[in-house]
Amino acid sequence: MMTRRDALVLPLASLTTTALRTPLAWAADPADPTRVFTGGKKPADARLGPPKTLNGYFPFVVPKTKEAWEARRQQVREQVLVANGLWPLPEKTPLNPVVHGTIDRDGYTVEKVFFASTPGHYVCGNLYRPKLPAAAPKSPAVLFAHGHWAGGRFEDAGEKAAEASVKGGGEPDIDRGRFFMQALPASLARLGFVVFHYDMVGYADSTAIPHREGFKDAEAELRLQSFMGLQTWNTVRALDFLSALPDVDPARIGMTGASGGGTQTFVLAAIDDRLAAAFPAVMVSTAMQGGCVCENCSLLRVDTGNIELAALFAPKPLAMSAANDWTKDLMTKGYPELRELYKLYGVEKKVGARAWLEYGHQYNQHAREFMYSWFRKHLQGKDEMVKELPFKPVAPSKDLTVFDADHPRPKDELDAPKLRATMTKASDDQLAKLFPKAADTLKEFRRVVGTALRAMVTDELPKKPAIITGPGEFKLAGGMRVQKGLISRGGGEMVAIPVLGVTGEKLGGPVAVWVHPGGKASVYEKGSLGPVVRSLTDAGVGVLAIDPFGIGELAPDKVHPVDKTFAGFTYGYNRSLLANRVSDVLTAVAFAHSLLKAETVHLVGWGEMGPVAVLAKALAGDAVAKTAADLNQFRFENVKDTADPMMLPGAVKYGGLPAFLALCAPGEVLVHNNKGTGVGRLSKAAYDAAGATGKLTLVGEKLDDAKVVEWLAK
Repeated sequence: MMTRRDALVLPLASLTTTALRTPLAWAADPADPTRVFTGGKKPADARLGPPKTLNGYFPFVVPKTKEAWEARRQQVREQVLVANGLWPLPEKTPLNPVVHGTIDRDGYTVEKVFFASTPGHYVCGNLYRPKLPAAAPKSPAVLFAHGHWAGGRFEDAGEKAAEASVKGGGEPDIDRGRFFMQALPASLARLGFVVFHYDMVGYADSTAIPHREGFKDAEAELRLQSFMGLQTWNTVRALDFLSALPDVDPARIGMTGASGGGTQTFVLAAIDDRLAAAFPAVMVSTAMQGGCVCENCSLLRVDTGNIELAALFAPKPLAMSAANDWTKDLMTKGYPELRELYKLYGVEKKVGARAWLEYGHQYNQHAREFMYSWFRKHLQGKDEMVKELPFKPVAPSKDLTVFDADHPRPKDELDAPKLRATMTKASDDQLAKLFPKAADTLKEFRRVVGTALRAMVTDELPKKPAIITGPGEFKLAGGMRVQKGLISRGGGEMVAIPVLGVTGEKLGGPVAVWVHPGGKASVYEKGSLGPVVRSLTDAGVGVLAIDPFGIGELAPDKVHPVDKTFAGFTYGYNRSLLANRVSDVLTAVAFAHSLLKAETVHLVGWGEMGPVAVLAKALAGDAVAKTAADLNQFRFENVKDTADPMMLPGAVKYGGLPAFLALCAPGEVLVHNNKGTGVGRLSKAAYDAAGATGKLTLVGEKLDDAKVVEWLAK
């Protein structure tokens, strides 16, 4: 058993992370006694390199047990919901659908549909229905999302492209070569499926908001209002519409789509239990994850990727098609792992994939027939291959459009700014209902906002952090002990956090994790330990000072900019700077408990690191005993630039610092310099509801360091 005296002097044999055991220059830098490295060397931290992008490599590692996967599945599913701005789901307002203009075809009909997915925003599409006897049982149904073909639902590839498709063997005739967007729902309808083929935002009839526009500023990020989130909500409401039709069996609904429609397919499959089968075409891949703003949003693919997102549908029937595009390696990278996952459930035959590498990015006859057979088997119980028959297309923009003289475009249709204002009010009203008034409401507040914060930081308190030691212990005058090194969690992406541990002659007390804008160097003043640190150690409180990401030895040589066209291309794959810092504090807290054997761990955040400490405490729960934080008069509402170091996508949607401080209840917390932050009312209500009124201390002005230490040490 490690004693308190040994706690900050770990022997090399105690290392548990072999990946960190690399030849490094460990000698102390005489110019800065807190430095771990010399000669300009840096920790082996992957975050110091280029950020991840949508064109990276996103493998899926299957957990060893079904139980481990189901725990992981729950976390990723919640992350997808939070990322899309759908946690908790918004209120489902009346759709008020309009269905009109029946077009008669051989074996099926086509109707025109529009409805309000949210007040002032309309989803448009065509409803394909099989011609069945009046007494026929309810039909299975399929939701069909088109991708980035120029015409969307109205797509006409033209004679030349159709001829090339026929000549190349992808399509059997000119009609299907030109109008494959119609061939798919028409064929399904003739097989007995009801199909709703709906517009992506900005396509065909759904043009009130241009595709790719309206959701790119800092306010949108802070509220998790994104183009993808809007489109995903439209898909949820399209499923609502389809499942409520009197001739549809709501227990037998599938979804398909290619390219961007494939993204919508596996995202809906990930978050909505009503789907019974799914077929995302030419999109599930370990390579390119989706190149449009309608396929990306902040938080979505941090520590995950499209293979795992598709895997969230397990153990339900899932099949995919691949082509000579970014999905070309699916059969060897991704699909084997999905089969392994389905094997955990004993349903390996419920996942399928095929690749047609002789064709480019497409949803041609071969892939469509595979999809028909898949849905026929899993939604109709008929295990047979399906041959697609010729069909007579409808003139797209002339006859499929939903608006006409008798059915004009709705007068209340909103543009992006007005729609966002409506979404903001609805979200704020929803959060207000969670205001903690008693123990039961506090529990629900924690479930909703606590889950959201975990997704925003994409982290939680780790269970097994690992360590690599530095040059060892050295002593200072007065019996002070100092230990330098790197801490890491081990496994996954390499993270290596420089730390400095200090203890005094009074051993056996708690450890305070020290988070400062100056990093661990802040514990020294003029070459010796500063008086604040000495006050803590003299009081028997050890100090574990860290260089959180972007500070001290974790400062990158090159600062990689946030994508200026859309921050979701950056924050959709990488934690924000603020989230990385919170993650590093969580690692330090866990390290103090598990390897330093500290029974009590405190947390102190100085200056601009005060909000970091509050967020870390909110996620760490009772692993942190006391937290002292300088709020630095900060408000997330004042962040106006997506590249701001304090940007945290979603922070304002979930109540900002007042809400995150409320999550700290019933922990003992001192916050100061909080004038203008608005933290009082909500945080006090949470502490009252938790029966811990006296454990929250709010001080408007900035406290002297000595008073902070006095409170922390008593």
